[in-house]
Amino acid sequence: MPSDPAGSDTEYDEFGLFHENAEEAGLPWSGPPLVRRESVEVGPGQRISALVWGDGPPEVVLLHGGAQNAHTWDTVALALDRPLVALDLPGHGHSDRRADRDYLPVRNAEAVAAAVERLAPDAGTVVGMSLGGLTAIRLAARRPDLVRRLVVVDVTPGVTPEKAAPITNFVNGPETFGSLDELLERTVAFNPGRSVSSLRRGILHNTVRSPDGTWRWRWDRFLTPGAGFGFGALWDDLGAVKAPALLVRGALSGVVSDEDAAEFARRVPHARVETVEGAGHSVQGDRPVELARLIDGFATDGFA
Repeated sequence: MPSDPAGSDTEYDEFGLFHENAEEAGLPWSGPPLVRRESVEVGPGQRISALVWGDGPPEVVLLHGGAQNAHTWDTVALALDRPLVALDLPGHGHSDRRADRDYLPVRNAEAVAAAVERLAPDAGTVVGMSLGGLTAIRLAARRPDLVRRLVVVDVTPGVTPEKAAPITNFVNGPETFGSLDELLERTVAFNPGRSVSSLRRGILHNTVRSPDGTWRWRWDRFLTPGAGFGFGALWDDLGAVKAPALLVRGALSGVVSDEDAAEFARRVPHARVETVEGAGHSVQGDRPVELARLIDGFATDGFA
């Protein structure tokens, strides 16, 4: 079995990098935050892993995008400074993989519902980005008791292979890499607007080293070209959402078109749409403090 990312030239401490997030984002630092990893059973032989921030009842649930993991929210979590839970979606991070490799929103929402029931049943806000956003839409439609406010980050059911091509071109790259430097070089090439230090952190959280010395991503490879699209049925789920809703777009991203945003607002007349300047698809990575401000305002009073 692959090991955690560690070797003679790489020391990895899952909870030892938060000071880097804070420094890079210009956030105050008074010492390590209180964060623990928990795992809950969501079905026979299936467990969901999560990062639990703080020691109070979680107020926010964070769902990452495809090929990511709960650590993508680290800077947002630091900026929010609220008790919260960031889940690893099925097949991602430390969560179990599925034998059928079905990691699409309908099945994801079933697992996420079971995890939220256990870890954050009274959370006021569920935030989902990309695949996590589509999962959150399904969850809000089917389990409104668990989604009192909904934040969807840079995705709608109108996403297509063409709109998502910059992301899928990256995640559908090589399955293994000879070194972390090789992996980092490819990641930097696809994310020219991000600092190398932030991308290296993300890699350390999202890779494992195999016994033969090669490296691979810490998610089950399922995003083959053309797969995972055809989410149109989720428009009906979105229309069933009664909770206050917020759509956050990255100004530099093409994943959500103006027509998609208009359809989102038409399906959910009570929704708000906000655009974050300088952010691409990964708003939480490109502009985490700005995203945290939007989430915080929305979680507090329903308005961004």
